[in-house]
Amino acid sequence: MTKKNDFILDVLNVVSWIIFIGLCIEAGALIFNFIFTLFRPIATQNVYNGLNLSELYENQFPHFVGVMSFAIVLSVLKAYLFYLVVKIFMKLNLVKPFSTEMAGLIEKISLEALSIAIVSVIADQYTKRLIKTGYNVSHIEEYWDDIAAFLMMAAIVFVISQIFKKGIEIQNENDLTV
Repeated sequence: MTKKNDFILDVLNVVSWIIFIGLCIEAGALIFNFIFTLFRPIATQNVYNGLNLSELYENQFPHFVGVMSFAIVLSVLKAYLFYLVVKIFMKLNLVKPFSTEMAGLIEKISLEALSIAIVSVIADQYTKRLIKTGYNVSHIEEYWDDIAAFLMMAAIVFVISQIFKKGIEIQNENDLTV
């Protein structure tokens, strides 16, 4: 590989780590703030990044728990997705790139992206129902407004995982013939 390609891979590795750490911080902050609001309801006015769910907390506590649960689950799933990406960079072997472990990681990323999209659709429908009943929770939708992106990513990464599986078959055949 050229130095340019090595540099690009190194930059992508660093960016993946930064995104992973940022998503872990977000997930941790949401979990901490959710638990904190159970003991100090005043914190519902700024749960995370200006998110105000005080009206929902005061009037419909079960819906508050539901909305916060969706936000926490999606944050954790996104962090896990980037953990898998970071793991790919740690396991990457450019001499023999087609390994069953790498194909498994790529397939896991595809399934993780699909699960993020599915949970996002459910969360979106849940908040739309809350909005119809008069609660102002439209500002929480930023946590799951990327449904289409995760669906597309799931499809593309799944195709790549299938190509990797075929590459493994070809690589194993070549190893047997040599």
